[in-house]
Amino acid sequence: MEASSSSPSSSSSVTVATGDRFRLHDRLELLEFADKYVVKSFESPNRGFSISREDGDIQPLDGADVDPPVRPYRTSTIYGVAGTIRLVAGTYILVITSQKEVGEFLGFPVFRVMSMQFLPCNEALKFSTSEEKRDEAYFMNLLRIVESTPGLYYSYDTDITLNLQRRCKLTDGWMAKPIWKQADPRFVWNRNLLEDLIEAKLDEFVIPLLQGNILCYRTRMWRRGANLQGDTANSIETEQLLETEGFRSSFLQFRGSVPLLWEQIVDLSYKPRLRIIDNEQTPKVVERHFLDLSQRYGDVVAVDLTDKHGDEGLLSAAYANEMKTLPSVRYCSFDFHHFCSNSNFDKLQILYDQVSEDFEKQGYFLVDDADGEILEEQKGIIRSNCIDCLDRTNVTQSFLAQKSLTIQLRRVGVLGPDESFTNFNKEYGKFRTLWAEQGDEISLGYAGTHALKGDLVRYGKQTLGGMIKDGMSALSRYYLNNFQDGYGWIWEAFGYRNLTPTYFVLLQDALDLISGRYSVSRQSPSPFRLNGFESLSSELPQYLPVASALLIGGLTVTSFTLQQAGRNAQQYLSTVLWAGVTAGVMAAVKANGRQFCSRPRLCGLL
Repeated sequence: MEASSSSPSSSSSVTVATGDRFRLHDRLELLEFADKYVVKSFESPNRGFSISREDGDIQPLDGADVDPPVRPYRTSTIYGVAGTIRLVAGTYILVITSQKEVGEFLGFPVFRVMSMQFLPCNEALKFSTSEEKRDEAYFMNLLRIVESTPGLYYSYDTDITLNLQRRCKLTDGWMAKPIWKQADPRFVWNRNLLEDLIEAKLDEFVIPLLQGNILCYRTRMWRRGANLQGDTANSIETEQLLETEGFRSSFLQFRGSVPLLWEQIVDLSYKPRLRIIDNEQTPKVVERHFLDLSQRYGDVVAVDLTDKHGDEGLLSAAYANEMKTLPSVRYCSFDFHHFCSNSNFDKLQILYDQVSEDFEKQGYFLVDDADGEILEEQKGIIRSNCIDCLDRTNVTQSFLAQKSLTIQLRRVGVLGPDESFTNFNKEYGKFRTLWAEQGDEISLGYAGTHALKGDLVRYGKQTLGGMIKDGMSALSRYYLNNFQDGYGWIWEAFGYRNLTPTYFVLLQDALDLISGRYSVSRQSPSPFRLNGFESLSSELPQYLPVASALLIGGLTVTSFTLQQAGRNAQQYLSTVLWAGVTAGVMAAVKANGRQFCSRPRLCGLL
C-alpha cells in the first residue's frame, strides 16, 4: 500500500452511493454545548446525532440540533466517531481528530487514524463517592493509552476486514449493507465501543477500525498461549495482495501463540521462565483452536519455530505431544535459532522443503478482474509461531510469502516457468521493505518496539546498524515488559505525579477495558481495592528506586573499600559489611521480582 500526503476526503457524504454501495459520512462537525455534544455531517447537516453530557444518552438529530437556538461554545471538525464506553460515573465518546490517506483497497481510499480523543459525558461524576472518583480517574488514564493506539485503519467506502477470497464469494447486495455488518467481527478493533451507536441505528456513522496487523487484545508478556475457548494471544491474519496484468491475487498466513495453557510472568529477569499450566482441558483447548482454523481456512500446517532446548524446548515438546492427537493437522517443528544462526537466512529453504508439498497444495486465491471469474482458491493456511509471534515468525512468513508470490506471477505469465521474483532486485527490495515495515507495525502494537531481525527481512542479512538497533529494541522491551504493562514506580519517576502510586496507566488493562473483556459496574467492588499481602505487594514497586540506589551505592562502596582493604582490619570489615548489604539487597529484589514489576489488575491471565 503506497503512502500519500494527508488530506481530508472531498467526496460527497451520502448513505448509499451509486450501485447501492453503502458509504459512511466522512467529514463531521462537532458542536460542543454545555449539556451535550452534537455530531453532524458537513455535506448532509440534517444527518447526525447528539449525546448527553449528563448520562451519555444518544439521540438522532432533531430540528433544534440542526439549527440550535444557542451557539455552541466550541466547534471543530472530526473524521469519525469510533464509539463510546461507560465507566464508573459517565460515558466517554471516542472521536477521530485527524487522519491520513495511505492508499487504496480495491479502488477505495483507505485512511490511517493519526489522532483520537475521548470526550467526557460524566457530569454525574460530581455526585460520586471518593472511591468512585479515584476509580474513574484510573480508568480515564487507561483511555488516554487507548487514544494513542497505533496502526488503526478504516475506509468510508468499503469494509477492509475481509480477505479477498471471502469478499469475492459474497452475494449480490452485500456492499449495500452497513459497513459494520459487512465486517468480520474478529478484526474490528473497536467492536465493543460501537454497540451504543449500532443500537441507536446510526449505521452511516459506525466506523469499524482495523488495527493494521490484528491483535488479540493481549500484550506480549501478560497474555500467552490460549484461553479455554481455544483463542490464542497475538493472533494475526496476514494477507498479501497482488494486482497485475488484469488479475488480482491473495495469499493468507496466520500467526498465533502456542495454543496451550501456559504463562511467562515478568519478574525482572531478561527472559522470564515459561510455565506450562497443567490442566485437563488442554487437549480440548488445542482441538478447539485448530477446529476453528480449519473451518475458516481449510487444511492447516502448524509451523513451530521455537527452540528445542531449555524452557522453550519443554513448551515445544508439549505442543508436539498434543498435536499427535490431531491427525488432520500437520505439525512441523523447525528450530529457527539453530538453523538460522549467524543470520543464515537461506536455511529457511530447509523448512520450505519440509512443507512445500502442503504449501503448494494449499495454493492461493486468483481472480480475473475482467469478468470476476475465480481461477484459483486458497485451500488451507500455514499457521506459524515462535514465542512472541514477532521476530522469527515475521522472517519466516516473509520467506513463505516470497515463495507464493513467485508462483502467482508465473501463473499469470509475468514470470517465466524458471524465473524467480527474487531475481528482480528493485521489486524484491520493495517487497522486503513492505514485510519489514509490517513486522515493525505488529511489534510496536504489542511489544512497544520495532521488530528484531528486521535486517534479515529487508536485506537478507544482519548489518551492524541492525544489530545496534536490535540491542536497543531488546532493552526497550525489557523495560516495557517489566514496568509499563501494569502499574509501577516508573510512571511516577517520569513525571506522572498527579496520580497515587497504585493508579498507573496499564496497557493490558486498557486493552481489557475497551475490548469489553472487563466491564465497569458501580455495583462491583473496585478492582483496585487491595488488602493483606496483595496490599504489601502493591507497595513494592515504590521501593524499587530505593533498592536500586542501595544496590548501586553498595557496589560502588564495596569496590572502593576493597581497594583499601589491605591497609587495615577496619577497612576489611567495612568491605565485608557493604558486600553483605549489597548481596542482601540483590537477594531481596530477585526474590520479589514479580512484585517489583508492573502487573495488570482488571482480568485474570486466561
